[in-house]
Amino acid sequence: MAAVAASCLGLPCKPQPFCSSLLSSGRSAGFPLRRHQPANFSLSFASNLSLTAFPSGGFLSAVEKRRAPPPGRLAIACEAAPKKYDSAAKRARQAEKRRIYNKAHKSEMKTRMKKVLEALDGLRKKNDAQSEEILPIEKLIAEAYSAIDRAVKVGTLHRNTGARRKSRLARRKKAVEIHHGWYVPVAPAASA
Repeated sequence: MAAVAASCLGLPCKPQPFCSSLLSSGRSAGFPLRRHQPANFSLSFASNLSLTAFPSGGFLSAVEKRRAPPPGRLAIACEAAPKKYDSAAKRARQAEKRRIYNKAHKSEMKTRMKKVLEALDGLRKKNDAQSEEILPIEKLIAEAYSAIDRAVKVGTLHRNTGARRKSRLARRKKAVEIHHGWYVPVAPAASA
């Protein structure tokens, strides 16, 4: 956990009320004036601060005082520095790493699927194709299945998406086999 640094400044106090959350217009960031706040309150304490002491211009609510400290004492005004690492920036870095990691797995899977589908389309268009010509395509299908399973395993793809893509390849292969007559689907038996 990163530590929060604070810059503090000792300021001589004037016996005047100080409230940094209110403006003379009567409203600050949509909030109404406090009930017991006088109409002519002073911000002279805040006007003594320079922008070099507080570059972001903010104050902590702990600095707000209803009554000033006794004369001769210093009031301490602190401003908290912003956190060193922002959680949103860390999330962005993690997301970029995952995007690159996932992109490699998706790219490999899509390339292998494309090779299988192109080979099956070429075989389907062939008029004098032999049944042995499906064997190299089956090796390509096995490589594509492996790439899909790997993408599911590492979390790049949902398991249902992986199953759907493997099914798409198997259906396309079966359609080519049926087209050439190498596979004849068996009609389901009618129940008596």
